[in-house]
Amino acid sequence: MIAENTAAKLNQHIEVYKQVKISVAPAIADAFKKACAASKTSMAAELSRFMAEYSNTVVERKSSPAYTTRRKRRAAIQAMTKQLELIRDCEEEYRDRIPDNLHGSVVYDRADELVSLLDEVIDLIDTV
Repeated sequence: MIAENTAAKLNQHIEVYKQVKISVAPAIADAFKKACAASKTSMAAELSRFMAEYSNTVVERKSSPAYTTRRKRRAAIQAMTKQLELIRDCEEEYRDRIPDNLHGSVVYDRADELVSLLDEVIDLIDTV
């Protein structure tokens, strides 16, 4: 009887959680697991703590980063351009790894089109 009442109470307070898969390098995942084991905390608890701290930081900030000076805007644009170049390079590598018999396929054409578009965007940003 006590077990049934306890289970009923627990079911009232349980929230539905969605599982999120985070893809990281195996070395980083192993280091995270070892750090959690060393501190005797679960990985879920550490991730929850991190997300809570991050949420508080975002709430406290309340505003977007200030791009009030030309120097800050240019630095932000340069950082964005570097990210776009990195994405383009990764997409090029992906396209180049597609087997020859799939050249001209939808997958290859999309990858090739994305590389071309990223090149255009990077060139447009550089001309400004």
